[in-house]
Amino acid sequence: MQVGILRDNYMPRKVRCNSILERIGNTPLIRINKIAKELRKRNVEIYVKAEWFNPGGSVKDRPALRIVEDAEKSGKLSSDKILIDSTSGNTGIAYALIGAVKGYEVNLVMPLNVSEERKRIVAAFGAKTIYTDPLLGSDGAMNEAKRLVNETPAKYFYGNQYNNPSNWMSHYETTGVEIWKQTEGNVTHFIACLGTSGTLMGTGKRLKKFNANIQVISVEPATSIHGLEGMKHMETSITPGIYNEDFPDRKMYVETEDAYKLVKRLAAE
Repeated sequence: MQVGILRDNYMPRKVRCNSILERIGNTPLIRINKIAKELRKRNVEIYVKAEWFNPGGSVKDRPALRIVEDAEKSGKLSSDKILIDSTSGNTGIAYALIGAVKGYEVNLVMPLNVSEERKRIVAAFGAKTIYTDPLLGSDGAMNEAKRLVNETPAKYFYGNQYNNPSNWMSHYETTGVEIWKQTEGNVTHFIACLGTSGTLMGTGKRLKKFNANIQVISVEPATSIHGLEGMKHMETSITPGIYNEDFPDRKMYVETEDAYKLVKRLAAE
């Protein structure tokens, strides 16, 4: 995308906060310089949204907070309920953090092969973890979470991130607006990987409301067995209820090896 000069004070983050949760969102854009120079069109500028600036370390802080707060407002989540959801890790960390701050008991259903650091982080926040067969991936965790909720529905509030509209709405109301303001309306393309699809759907919808000509591009693993935590190969997975396969203007499929190579290159940017 080609953008103008970014303003340092575009949406200033609070210096004094009432809670760590107020630090969720309003993350910076960081320019990718070396990789952009290799492109044929030399006037193209590429930026990444630095979601690791969120207190939970990922973009998932946004939907997790929105899911929890919408449930509080509707009365579906109260102090006598356990917050439960399936996760590949990042949403689990976000739920665990939010639960610790707000005083909710949190149960997370995760494939056994999630990274050790994620297991330790959610445990440090006090969340209980239920592990599922790693060969069943995120779909296996989702099915187990549903089973537990159906078994004792009065016990839980089910976040249901794959089917909860609060997921994509969090990005519609924050991420998309931030990108538009940060680029001063000059964004031309938006690219996001597919997991729950919330980032792509919410951010993409908001950007297209600002400018219908903005191209929204989805990225997913090229094969069903890929080892990319949190990413879905949609053709062979349970399709999230919030995902509309006709929404992206283009779809890209990435081999696992290529994804890891690019991550290493981005680390040097």
